[in-house]
This record gives sequence, C-alpha cells and structure tokens, in this order.
Amino acid sequence: MTGTMMTLFLSEGDVRAVLPMPDLIAAMERALAEYSAGRVVQPVRTVLEVGPDHAFFGLMPAALENPPIVGAKLVTVYHRNHERGLPSHLATIVLMDPETGALAAIMDGRYITEARTAAVSAVSVKHLAKPDATTLAVVGSGVQARSHIEAIRHVRPLTDVRVWSPHAEHRDTCAREAALATGLAVRPAADARTAVHGADIVVLATSSRTPVVDDRDVGAGAHICAVGACRPDQREMPSALVARAHLVVDSRAGALKEAGDLLLAIEEGVVTDRHIAGELGELVAGGPAARRTPRQVTIFKSLGMAVEDVVAANVAFARAREQGLGQRLGLA
Repeated sequence: MTGTMMTLFLSEGDVRAVLPMPDLIAAMERALAEYSAGRVVQPVRTVLEVGPDHAFFGLMPAALENPPIVGAKLVTVYHRNHERGLPSHLATIVLMDPETGALAAIMDGRYITEARTAAVSAVSVKHLAKPDATTLAVVGSGVQARSHIEAIRHVRPLTDVRVWSPHAEHRDTCAREAALATGLAVRPAADARTAVHGADIVVLATSSRTPVVDDRDVGAGAHICAVGACRPDQREMPSALVARAHLVVDSRAGALKEAGDLLLAIEEGVVTDRHIAGELGELVAGGPAARRTPRQVTIFKSLGMAVEDVVAANVAFARAREQGLGQRLGLA
C-alpha cells in the first residue's frame, strides 16, 4: 500500500473477480488464528439504532501486524430495503496505508460480508464437523444460504442439501439457484424439522428473533453454523440445544456482548459464560476446543469480526492492483 497518494475504488464486481471462495476460506483461517493469538487490535463493533424502523449502523475497525493492515467496515442493516429492491445488508470497507494512514482503498463490502461469513463457517465445518459429513441443512433462503452452500462444499463432499424457509417461493428459488450454481443435489424441504432431521451440518441463517429449530430435531454428531442472530435479544436456537452442545465462538468478547443465543441461555440460568469451549481461531491453531466424540453436537456461533473484513479486503486490494482492476481516485 505504501508510496501512493491515489485511492483505489473497487466495485462489487471487482471484488468478486479476485476473491474465489477456496482462497477466501484459507485467508479467513489465517485471520481467525491471528485474532485468537492476540495479534489483532479490534474492539467489539459499535452499533447504532437508526430511525423509526430500528435499522442498524455498525462501525467495525481492525488493525493487524502480519501482514500490516489497517481498515474498517461501515455496515448497515435496513430490513425494509427489500421493499425497495435493495439488499437489507449493505457495507463499505476502507483500507488505510499502515505506514502513513493515507486512504488506500474504498470498496464495496456487501459481497465481502456475504462471502467471508460463509468462508468462516466453512472453517468451522473443516475443524468441527465429522470428517464423513455429507448432508447439509440450511434454514434460511437469502444470500447467506446460497453463500454457505457454496463455501461448505469446498470442505466436505456434500451429497444431499436441504433448504427451508417460511416462504415457499423463496426456498424453491434458493434451492434451484444453488443447485445450478454448485452442481449439488439441493432440494427444498417442507419444514425446518424435515430439513434438519439427520443432517450432519446445519446452517442457521435467518432474520428470526426466536428459535427456528427444535432441540430434539438436531441429531447426535451434528455441527451447527449459527450466523443469523447478532443482537443480544435475538436467537435462532433454544437454550436446551445450546446447553447440550460443544460451543465455539469467533470472539469471546463479542459473544458475551452480542450473541443472544448464548446470552439468553445464560439469563435463563441454563448455562454460564464458561460454556464457551473456545474460539475458532484457537482451534485452527491447534487449541483444545475440538470435538470430543463423534456423537457430540457442536455449535459455531458466528457474529462476524472486523478482522475478517479487512483481511478479505486486503486480499482483494492486492489482487486488484496486480490485475489492473478498479478505479484510481485522486482524493488527496
């Protein structure tokens, strides 16, 4: 990044062109390990509630030493955007020159948010799901559902993918489009119980504020990627499921401030904060939070971290410069 006064602007198309999913999964694995090793400066994100519709605006800064990266993501969640034909989650990522603080890059962060979330879940599947896992259930039918199917197929040989959401048209469309994009056998399920029953891997990617699966429907040995509930009053899982599972998080600090799935279970007296077995980055680095038995249910509770965004953005920035992509802006 050093030695230039020009700022590179990357569109979503530019970012997509230089961030294939296998490379992003590898980058996220490294980013998680750096974070859990204490080599990342990253506060828990600041979230503001905006307007009468209770939209959210979040600020997520991070700085790394190796490789040197300084940046931040500005993210908004406006659930009524679907009525306007816009995504509910929008984001912009900025990167600064780590030596001078000069603005090095501005890029669309919507796709990075979508893809890095799924890539991190794939890292959790790689380290926590059973080695012979082949069946995937996805509860949700939005961009995260599609992105998770794409990501997880790179770390497990999926043979059966089921998708469920409350809207029949949405789940049918999601299943059809995911099958075309990946070549996998993807089919809509009649209800959440049918989707989850017997699944080796379960992805919960919804906007629900209340549990979307029942504890008894999750079989022994399943691994759950819970990515939807990101506020302390939201949950996708009942307390009983959280309590019987081996729980791994992306960030202890973040989970104890934002993860309603955990915080509500603590509030109900079902578990304590000691129920967290570890961070995913600790597991990547060989820590002790691995699955203990083939029949153990494991949960990865994902909230998303700024380090994931800025590492992904830095990869996109470096590759875009090599390939001559993007627009160079003279903002200085």
